[in-house]
Order: sequence, then C-alpha cells, then structure tokens
Amino acid sequence: MSSGYRFSFGPWNIHEGADPFGPMVRSTVDLADKFKVFKDHGFDAIMLHDDDIVPDIDSKSASQIEDEAKAYRQLLDDQGLVAEIVAPRLWEDARGIDGPLTSNDLAARQWGIDRAKRTADLGDILGTDLLVLWLAREGTYIRESKNALDSHRYLIDSLNAILEHHPKIRIAIEPKPNEPMDQMYIPTIGHVMGLAHETVDPSRVGGLIETAHSQLAGLCPADDMAYALSLNKLWGVHLNDQNGMKYDQDKSFAAANLRTGFNQIRVLEAAGYKDIGMVAFDVKAMRTQKGPATSHLPNSKRIFELLVERVRSFDQNAADQCIANRDYEALELMVMEHLLGAS
Repeated sequence: MSSGYRFSFGPWNIHEGADPFGPMVRSTVDLADKFKVFKDHGFDAIMLHDDDIVPDIDSKSASQIEDEAKAYRQLLDDQGLVAEIVAPRLWEDARGIDGPLTSNDLAARQWGIDRAKRTADLGDILGTDLLVLWLAREGTYIRESKNALDSHRYLIDSLNAILEHHPKIRIAIEPKPNEPMDQMYIPTIGHVMGLAHETVDPSRVGGLIETAHSQLAGLCPADDMAYALSLNKLWGVHLNDQNGMKYDQDKSFAAANLRTGFNQIRVLEAAGYKDIGMVAFDVKAMRTQKGPATSHLPNSKRIFELLVERVRSFDQNAADQCIANRDYEALELMVMEHLLGAS
C-alpha cells in the first residue's frame, strides 16, 4: 500500500519505557539498529535534536561540531535517509530550567538563542531548512515568577535573532499547553500565528502540530491543522494519540480516537499535504511492552495508510447531499459505517 506520503520519526521514539515513577523496562537500542528500523519499515526521514547529531554539543568547538555533523550527514546518506527537521534541545540543561528563552536570567536567554542559532547552522550541513522550536520549559509553575509581558517580548526577540542569523531557515513552532511546565507560553497554534506575525520575517515562521498537544488544550487537532493550512503555515505534523487530558501519552496514531485520526487525514488530504511536508509519528511503545519495542512505529504508519484509503473512498457526493438536507444524523451514520467497513 502506498499513499504517496513521506514518513519520519525521531531516535527518541524508540524508548526504554522509563517514566517519572519507575525504572527503564527495555534495553537501550543502538543508533545503528534504529536506522535499520527506519529502512525496514519504509520510513524516509529522521527528526533530529542538535545533540542527537553532536552529543555533548555545548562542550565542543565550532570545528568539532562541524566535523561531527558532516559525519552524521554521511551516515544518513549511506542509509538512504534525509533529515526532516533539526531542533535545539533547550530543556535538559541547567540553563534551561526556567525556560531559557523567557528566563529572568539574561545569560540563560543568550545561551538559548546561541544554541538555536547553532542548530540552524547544523540544518545547513544536514540538508534541511526547517528548525522546530518546542518551547518546552517556556512557561511557569507559578505565574508570579515571570513578567508575562516581558516573556512574550523575549520570545519575539529570540525568533528575530535566529531569523537574522540565518537568512534561509524556517522556524516551525510546536505549541503545547502544559507539561513539563504547569502552564506554557504559546500553548496553541493560534498563539503561534500571532507570534509569527510580530517577527522580522513572518513568512519564515510557521507551526508544527502534534495531535496530543491539541487534545491536551481541549481542541480538535484536525481543526488546528486546517487553521494552519489555510494560512500556508503548517510545516510539520507529529501524529500520535491521547486517552483523555492527562499527560502527553504518545500513543500510536489513532489507537484511542479512530474518528479523530480519520478527520486529521481528511484535512491533510484536502490541503494536498503530501506535497507540502512529511508525516512524523511522535509515538512511543507502551511502557509495559517488553523489548525490543519498535512495532508502534510501523503500526502507526499502517493505521495512517488504512485511514488514507478510508478518506479517499468516502462518498463525498452522498455526504454533500446529507449536508444540503441538514440530515446530520444520516451523515454521522454514514461516517461510522464507512469507518467500520460497512460501506
């Protein structure tokens, strides 16, 4: 089955199963074996953090970083893979505890900007112009700890610094309403669009939407995608699923909400997204799954492609007649029967 889409995932999606309340439950998988999963299951690209490319990046010189990045590029070329995105990992360093880009500490803010600039340069070497910015710790546990007016201005200043440093980089902001912070700044794709408009080059600032992040905000991921697509600003998707508004569960795509998955693909199909960007699965194996655990990735791809077939075979003319008659009960039954294979 070939849907015409291109697929990617990140090294972190093959995970040891650790959570805040328990130990690892699976052995660590070597990078070479992760690459084998990519190729064996028909994935085209890889998502990379800066320190996936260059481990311990803050301790290395500019020449060391360049040499290691070129070696990583050669490794990708040898495997027939490309880098979909690069992203600065700004949340696992002591300088990022309070969110480096909105920190009260000027030195921490400068560190975050410098690391993002360096990540843009890595994109050149890896052959991608797309930098994803997940504002993971850009928020607070206690709102009185930061001046929110200053924080949003700091974010605009940070985006401008990256854009001015690299004249071709595109920045895709990945919004999330909570976790790891209690409340995060720029929690939805609407906030992303507003922030983009205030930068020195709004044409180079867009969004990446993750299914679970929209659901955690109490929103419909399909509508969020449609909003960004209508503005030509959806430059990436992280498809997964979520069982309620708890924490970021990274379930296999559409495993908990099949109809929600169907509607996300309807939007992507209507917009011709397969010619715009790649489909990334930001999923992890269930914590209780014994290792080695990689099936969640091809499973998500398989579900996606089956739902593409369901979307493409949906009788839109019959649906349009239901809509014209305002017979929404008939339309709902039609959708459900189609998903259940009864039509």
